[in-house]
Amino acid sequence: MERKIGDIVVRTYLGSIVDLSVDAIVNAANSDLWMGSGVAGAIKAKGGIEIEKEAMSLGPIKPGDAVMTSGGALPARYVLHCAGMPPGGKATFWKVTSSVQNALNIATDHNLRSVAFPAIGAGVGGLTEQESARAIATGIMHYSRSSGSVKEITLVGLSKHTCDCFYRAIDDVQE
Repeated sequence: MERKIGDIVVRTYLGSIVDLSVDAIVNAANSDLWMGSGVAGAIKAKGGIEIEKEAMSLGPIKPGDAVMTSGGALPARYVLHCAGMPPGGKATFWKVTSSVQNALNIATDHNLRSVAFPAIGAGVGGLTEQESARAIATGIMHYSRSSGSVKEITLVGLSKHTCDCFYRAIDDVQE
């Protein structure tokens, strides 16, 4: 199933973000950009430690910001690191929304067309899947008002529940 936000096609994917062949996948990062467990650990395990080394050379960044690195051995060409929280801290709705907008602006600066997002700030970040999905959908909605290059966004969940949260959030932000 897919939805549209402005002229952006948004779909969900049930599975691991590291398997997607898109221009860029998003890492749910901390602001120091070291890659521990969760999405970051999966990206480092499949893409290689060079992704973490490159990311850390660009940090630290402020929570709510984003940076881009190469994709290493991943099918995706790039990784956008969205800092939804400080190390050991908690994510917030606005930090996640801001990091999504910043990541999409960086993608536009590099003329990327397709980006995949995980549930940034959920899990160790402390947000529920619903809160994370709503923050991400809000960031996409704000970005859609500009004429950016990103036209395809995949929202990735490891469970059907997370994918359902993404769909509800997309519908909610458009009402």
